[in-house]
Amino acid sequence: MNQGVMGKFTLTTSALAACVIFASGAGIQAANYAVNTEPLAAEAFIELPLGSVKPDGWLRNQLKIQAKGLTGHLDEFWEPLFASAWRGLDGDSWERGPYYLDGLVPLAYLLDDQRLIAKVRPYIEYMLLTQQKNGWFGPVKNTDRWPLAVALKVLIQYNEATGDDRVLDLVRDYFQYIVDNKPDWPDDQWRGVRAMENCVAAQWMYRKTKDPMYLKAAESIANNCYKWENWFSNFAYTDQADTLWKTPNNPEGKGVQFNLFSHGVNIAMALKYPALKYVQTGDKKLKESFTVGLDSLDRYHGQVTGVFACDEHLSGKNPTQGTELCTVVEMMYSLEKLISIWGDPALGDRLESIAYNALPGTITPDYWTHQYDQQANQVLCTIDRRKWSTNGDDSNIYGLEPHFGCCTANMHQGWPKFVSSMWMATKDNGLAAVALGPNIVTAKVADGKRVNIIQETEYPFSGEITYQIAAQEAVEFPLYIRIPAWATGAELKVGEDSYPAEAGTFACINRTWNSDDKVHLELPMKLRSERRYHDSISIFRGPLVFSLEIGQYATRLKSHNQNYPDAADWEFRPASDWNYALLFSAEDFENLDKAFRIKTYPVSVIPFAAPAAPVVLSIRACQLNDWEMDWNSAGDLPQSPIDPKGLDTERIQLIPYGCTQLRITEFPLAIKH
Repeated sequence: MNQGVMGKFTLTTSALAACVIFASGAGIQAANYAVNTEPLAAEAFIELPLGSVKPDGWLRNQLKIQAKGLTGHLDEFWEPLFASAWRGLDGDSWERGPYYLDGLVPLAYLLDDQRLIAKVRPYIEYMLLTQQKNGWFGPVKNTDRWPLAVALKVLIQYNEATGDDRVLDLVRDYFQYIVDNKPDWPDDQWRGVRAMENCVAAQWMYRKTKDPMYLKAAESIANNCYKWENWFSNFAYTDQADTLWKTPNNPEGKGVQFNLFSHGVNIAMALKYPALKYVQTGDKKLKESFTVGLDSLDRYHGQVTGVFACDEHLSGKNPTQGTELCTVVEMMYSLEKLISIWGDPALGDRLESIAYNALPGTITPDYWTHQYDQQANQVLCTIDRRKWSTNGDDSNIYGLEPHFGCCTANMHQGWPKFVSSMWMATKDNGLAAVALGPNIVTAKVADGKRVNIIQETEYPFSGEITYQIAAQEAVEFPLYIRIPAWATGAELKVGEDSYPAEAGTFACINRTWNSDDKVHLELPMKLRSERRYHDSISIFRGPLVFSLEIGQYATRLKSHNQNYPDAADWEFRPASDWNYALLFSAEDFENLDKAFRIKTYPVSVIPFAAPAAPVVLSIRACQLNDWEMDWNSAGDLPQSPIDPKGLDTERIQLIPYGCTQLRITEFPLAIKH
């Protein structure tokens, strides 16, 4: 039951053993979708075109909330977008336009939202209009390759959604520019440490066209940019670094070396780079470097939701250190790419943990405000000094542009790209459910026959999932479903037929499917615990992390637009106590379902809102009066276990992390003998 952080998302060398089709790429061709062909290494899964997977149920509501919130209106009043040079005006010409589009494009087409689609088109048309003879494109004022790398990801998504092949000529000519010009990927610039982002589009174009020019461009980039695989293999940031930041005892931050290689967003992006290089080289050692690097991030900086602390540089394991929102969404995207290339189900476990906890936990339920930094133990969201590595005093308030505007532009990709990646095609012309949640996939299987699969569920709030097959005629194909590593005892059935559903694998059902066939998956939602910083304890149910429900006072600091009053900056202060240790008897500590009372409710139209939390846990707790605020955050966690003798106790409630603004997630542990 008690599991260390290293055991939660452990990558396995035999994770795909149940899926024998992935044992070798040799001789396997997918008739339905473009795949890697030599000299590229075979990928485990095949990403489906944007629009193949549509959100359903509560997940569709979540995307509609996003469309009604900042994503759907930000360009109407936020100056970097309102006057964006990426649509021909005189404003920001660097990354903010492409960042915004990287989320707006998939959101618009997943919802078939004509208002949002109309917002997309001026940006695309401007890119096409500005294409130069040498292949460069975009705002005249921009001379940096970095924002073009983001724009390339936008363009290939737009092509998948619309079939507009004009953008393919633009992408082709830009990669010809890369080939024709000397490498420009310096280690001290964003475009250098993030250069491999370009290879996402280069590999996509090669799969589509088989033109070797794209391989030449990708090889030039990989050979001349920063070698992140060496950084991962020789991980140097092993200090519990929160003790080193600028504090009264260390006013100059002595001993801390901040640079582009300790920067959280760069690291989150770079997680996929060994896999992208593996596709280009077939070098299996690249997966070893990735695994070592990810394990090191967990060991020295890991946070309970599956992200790592970076505010905005690597900052240790203390749950009051922050994680930047850009890091959250970029880590999600890296995991989505990593799953497609290496197919390890543990990557899906981590992706769900981030998507269902860290992502909603740093954005208000109405999607109008966000934080720059989120904390796992977050008891005060105000403009005050904190033990951040480098970030500003306003980094954990909820607002339009707290601290810096990169997250304001970049936050939008999280949910749409997650939805788009929930299903992938397989080499034996089947389909794989790599992330679980309510959706509808429409894809080709077998010899090109089209099927729909409706995934009916309230997951992650419930463990019951039904896959309903819809096809015009009977069709035989394999269906793979990721069984999370925590789901020991999962049951998988089609009618009266049962199928193996081993935790931590992809279960496979290979049969002839008839329309209206249903697959029933039951995932046990037993409570689990994990020992964390100072031997504290965190509580899990399925992929959800649970946090103390803290009453709060909200204070509006500033409104940014009279037409959209919800676009505002807010401080949150606690209106109830937060300094509790969870209290267990020795017997109940071995059976958490006995220690807690569990109540479940239907998922509301606003899924991540504290007043309508779909799952509520309650337990006895001890109040620790000597655990107080320090530097405007919860003080250092008391070392567990706590002796409960003489302490006042009361029953407290825990709700999903994503439903909270204020929270305690890593609790001191008290055991009553």
